[in-house]
Amino acid sequence: MAPHDVRRPFKRPAISDQQRRRDLSLLRQEQNRRDVQHRARCLASTILSFQSEPKSPSQELELELLPDEIEPNPDHQSPSKIYDVRQASKLRGMEARRWFAKQLMLPEWMIDVPPNLSTDWYVFARPAGKRCFVVSSNGTTVSRLRNGILLHRFPSALPNGARTNNASRSGQSYCILDCIFNEKDQTYYVIDTVCWAGFSLYECTAEFRFFWLDSKLVEVGACDAPSPYHRYRFASVPVYNCDQEGLQTAYTGPVPYVKDGLLFYNKHAHYQTGNTPLALIWKDENCSEYVIDTDSKGDVPNQQQVVLELLDDGRLVTSDDPCMVFGCLNDDFIQKTGLHAGNLLRFAVNDGGLSFVDGKLEKADMHYLGQSNRARTFADSYSKIMFQFLVRHSPLRIEHLFTSIGPLGEGETASTDVEMVA
Repeated sequence: MAPHDVRRPFKRPAISDQQRRRDLSLLRQEQNRRDVQHRARCLASTILSFQSEPKSPSQELELELLPDEIEPNPDHQSPSKIYDVRQASKLRGMEARRWFAKQLMLPEWMIDVPPNLSTDWYVFARPAGKRCFVVSSNGTTVSRLRNGILLHRFPSALPNGARTNNASRSGQSYCILDCIFNEKDQTYYVIDTVCWAGFSLYECTAEFRFFWLDSKLVEVGACDAPSPYHRYRFASVPVYNCDQEGLQTAYTGPVPYVKDGLLFYNKHAHYQTGNTPLALIWKDENCSEYVIDTDSKGDVPNQQQVVLELLDDGRLVTSDDPCMVFGCLNDDFIQKTGLHAGNLLRFAVNDGGLSFVDGKLEKADMHYLGQSNRARTFADSYSKIMFQFLVRHSPLRIEHLFTSIGPLGEGETASTDVEMVA
């Protein structure tokens, strides 16, 4: 008798150490307990302490050209410490922008499919727009872009977000939300919650944070239409378990906003500042208008372009922690071009491309194009460079994600009834 043909989930060979870093991140969560309540209180106070920075027309244009993800590097970017209100109010310019950029949890780009995708992960369609922090405290609400620049100052229905709110206006009553602002419909889409009414959610799992978020927004009326005391509407995004049905719904299902890829969150992940492999972003042409990075004119360049940071010793590195070295500039070239440590430099990938061995960079054939846009705060992350390289050569397709999850069980049929988390 012939052996029974058992269909097994497809597994694309790993091309990076992303899974190893996921395991380390989960282990670090259990081993290292930071004073997150203090950090949240500092952030809520500090974000309101900064003076509004005037923006020239050229700066405003540059902000529109920011790439979709900017990855901070706590290792070689400073400052990395927590400031109190008095200290933080003295930060200006690049130092302030770097500090605020480190407060967001930034997803890595999916270059390998995680194991247990269907059981340990959520998925949702990422709204197109500007990633930002929204903080309500002391009777006002402030939003700042991921590079630290002020976006809006406004009244809101969030806890202690307007002077008409009945909520306590003590320093303990504040709210911090991780949002994407859509300019077209003037809506803040909340993709995560960090603190609510002074209660820190940094060390809560994504499973709990998503459960908490949706009911709380409705409870305070933040999802209501704009009013004189609630200038912008807030909205949660539908989050699904990443099984066959949930992934299909997130990928093809209708949403009230323009999609810009899919976001995957590990259910056990805490809210970690900086880039993390426990949150992943993935894109293709069917769920995002911008899969391949474009230039300042909105055109796709013939060659992949990367942004790297120049260190004191001439090395060119990514924004990861630890950073990945992509090359080195000699002293003569640095002096001739007037470059110095900390500059963000743009390179084009030549025909020789990028060579990887066991998920690690072995060789990079690149040529120098010039300094990066001044609005940039950090270099590209390794996962972003890898994703952009793979999109041009061997993309990770939606079919790979579905087959990695595996087929529906015997007797099961695909249904439009999907278990939605929030």
